[in-house]
Order: sequence, then structure tokens, then C-alpha cells
Amino acid sequence: MTVDLAFAEGFARTWAADWNSRDLERILAHFTEDVVFASPRIRVLTGEPLDEVRGKEALRVYWRQGLERLPDLHFTVEDVRASVDTVVINYRNERGQAVAEVLTFRDGLVCRGLGAYGPEA
Repeated sequence: MTVDLAFAEGFARTWAADWNSRDLERILAHFTEDVVFASPRIRVLTGEPLDEVRGKEALRVYWRQGLERLPDLHFTVEDVRASVDTVVINYRNERGQAVAEVLTFRDGLVCRGLGAYGPEA
């Protein structure tokens, strides 16, 4: 399934609003139960030698830690791209750092995600 740009842009707006609400259940509602999410931040936040988390419950634990440790967390979407089953959201975080979120969809929900980080602002 090719994701069209209108869907990608709408999803990105909702995704950013959900993150900026800091409501973990709203954020997690976009993901499948068997989601796999990879990010270099997982090691930093968990203290574990992990590059990915598997399953919605593990993602809930990881992101709960992030929300607790980053009280000023805020995402500003700068650009959105669409591809086959995939949406790429380029945004800035609360520190002005450029970040890309690559999200692969299955049946309307994200089943795989990847966070990629640029230099700090």
C-alpha cells in the first residue's frame, strides 16, 4: 500500500498534537501490539544495551520514562514524506534538534518505527 501525502500530513499533525499533549495512551493508540521501535535514545533513557523495543507494552515503558525525564518535551513538524507503507516525519524537538521519525504502517497502525537524530541546535 502506498501512503499518500494527504494521509501522511494528517497523521503527522495528529502525531505531534498527541506527543505535545503528553498523553501516553493517545500516543500509543497509533501503534500495533507487536510494534518494533528502534532509536539510539533507548540506551540513554533505559540504561540498557538496547537499540530497539518490541511490543506496545515495552514501548509504553520506554516512552513513559521519556515523558517523565523530559518535562518540556515538544515536537514541531517541519516536513512530511510519504512512501510505500511508510511516513517520514521531520521535526524539531524541545531543544531545537532535528529529528526524523520513520514509521511503517500495517492495517492503519504503525508496526515499525525508527527515530534518527541530527546535531543538537
